[in-house]
Amino acid sequence: MKMVAAIIKPFKLDDVRDALSELGVSGITVVEVKGFGRQKGHTELYRGAEYVVDFLPKIKVEIAVDDDLVDQVTEAIEETAKTGKIGDGKIFVYDLSQVIRIRTGEAGTEAL
Repeated sequence: MKMVAAIIKPFKLDDVRDALSELGVSGITVVEVKGFGRQKGHTELYRGAEYVVDFLPKIKVEIAVDDDLVDQVTEAIEETAKTGKIGDGKIFVYDLSQVIRIRTGEAGTEAL
């Protein structure tokens, strides 16, 4: 099992969710986060005053998937979240040693 975590632009969330649903992904976790990468933030003008926004709003999507779905999930996220501009985000894939469904006690892939 793998955990796929993707940091994407907020307006791309619906597209990513739809693409994952088409693959049969049954559950995702979404968290509003702030951060920066190569962008290093940007400058905004508010009521005539200029200020720097260091941390930009992003969305973190986490999906626990079976090993055979990892490539399809990462490709779907990459294709739907890509705008071709700086700040599109990143996808992280890491091992998931155990999953337990609290309600039923199911473990492993059955819990997904």
